[in-house]
Amino acid sequence: MSDEHGHDHGDGEHGHHHHHGTDETLAFAVLTISSSRSSDEDESGPVASAAIEDAGHRVAVTDVVADDAAAIRERVETLAGERDGGVAEGDAVDVVVTTGGTGLTPDDVTIEAIRPLLDPEIPGIGEYFRRLSHEQVGTAAMLTRATAGIVGETAVYAFPGSPDAIALGVEDVLLPEIGHVVGLAGR
Repeated sequence: MSDEHGHDHGDGEHGHHHHHGTDETLAFAVLTISSSRSSDEDESGPVASAAIEDAGHRVAVTDVVADDAAAIRERVETLAGERDGGVAEGDAVDVVVTTGGTGLTPDDVTIEAIRPLLDPEIPGIGEYFRRLSHEQVGTAAMLTRATAGIVGETAVYAFPGSPDAIALGVEDVLLPEIGHVVGLAGR
């Protein structure tokens, strides 16, 4: 079956894809990437969590992870159920949102950490985020490397660390299509 854009939205042999949104409550993990902030000082994680919960979803995990590529990669793999330990079988989250580490300084390693895991990467997420960010921050919007993709059957979104940026990313970029993205990821 094709939609008006020529995209095939057939259920395939699995027959369990959810398309164009879902009434399902999704389980999220929100990871703040920072070596300088403790969970008590984190402003962006709570902004993301509030937006997710306001949309009717569940934030199952919140954590602060150091600006360390190996630590970020391991945490995302564990939450996606792609690594033994940390998450019981079948308890992987549907969506991981990271906030921070998407800029241009040597400490900004989130993209390097997660990009090798993304199969596929969804470059349109970052492109759309930068387009909307332009209204807030002008041409500085092009300096973020925000992106998203699928790890196993988990959607992973990497947004900048400012409270305004994470609010924009979660509310205007992630939430409108998350049911569709998770459905396509195979859940």
